[in-house]
Amino acid sequence: MHEGCNHRSIRVCPSAEVTCATSRKLAGTPLVQIHPQLKGFTDLAFTNPDTDAIDADVAFLAVPHTAAMTYVGKLLSRGIRVVDLSADYRLPKEVYEKVYGVTHTDFFPAPYGIPELHRKEVTGAKFVANPGCFPTGATLAAAPLARHAHTVIFDSKTGVSGAGDNPSATTHYPNVGDNVGPYKWTSHRHLAEMKQELASLGSKAKCYFTPHLVPVNRGILTTAHILLNEPMETKEVEGIYRNFYKNEYFVRYQKPSLAAVRGSNFCDLAVESEGLRVVVASAIDNLVKGASGQAIQNMNLMCGFKETDGLEHAGLLP
Repeated sequence: MHEGCNHRSIRVCPSAEVTCATSRKLAGTPLVQIHPQLKGFTDLAFTNPDTDAIDADVAFLAVPHTAAMTYVGKLLSRGIRVVDLSADYRLPKEVYEKVYGVTHTDFFPAPYGIPELHRKEVTGAKFVANPGCFPTGATLAAAPLARHAHTVIFDSKTGVSGAGDNPSATTHYPNVGDNVGPYKWTSHRHLAEMKQELASLGSKAKCYFTPHLVPVNRGILTTAHILLNEPMETKEVEGIYRNFYKNEYFVRYQKPSLAAVRGSNFCDLAVESEGLRVVVASAIDNLVKGASGQAIQNMNLMCGFKETDGLEHAGLLP
């Protein structure tokens, strides 16, 4: 029987380990009390970021928007690299303030951390803005055809974990089970990131997005309707996608399935064309490629590690 462990930290990858996990509310509480799956891997306890000394080379900020901007500058001034999983630095200041309805108090530019599209900017960076989960799956689905389109429409289905761990009537499983429902039909905040990324790829396409909540724990399946300037057949589009992602370990060309990517850092996608309309479906785990996994991928590039370190594992199927 395995009752404990003889070490203090979790090995994330061959070159990195967790030295601390912070929480004001849970300060002093063992991690395994909140995350029992870590039993035997660590005896770390949560520390208070406001009062306890934080000793690390890289910090991951998983805080609500407006909170990250109070930490990033302080961490960087101490020589700590930062990957911010909030929305505070994903958009230009004026766009952020308009979309989120708040004033940004400590803004400076940061690379947008989709490594498949911004590897050069992320490599060696001191600070990276980790993308939203919806924009990751959507942008990877549309990127190869972005310059060929005049309109892109994203329709995404997401699991309940995308809303965080605070219970609400919206994510209460009896309300979600056996049900599918759209929300924020035309006004989801992640749309701004999608528009930004299409433009960064040289596209002038109009962009639209509607998310739906579905009764699964995790995962995002995105269907991108890409309306082309000139018609293309499926075989031609498929060739474009295979060539665009031929050197990308974490993008796989195959029929997307949430079960096949769950727990992994992969994005699976496939295409079909009817001439002027191409349909691309992509699947990611919103908690991995859509959040923490992509954050580790960014850390690896920032620190000069092998990009796939700590992330080379298959999805949890079944």
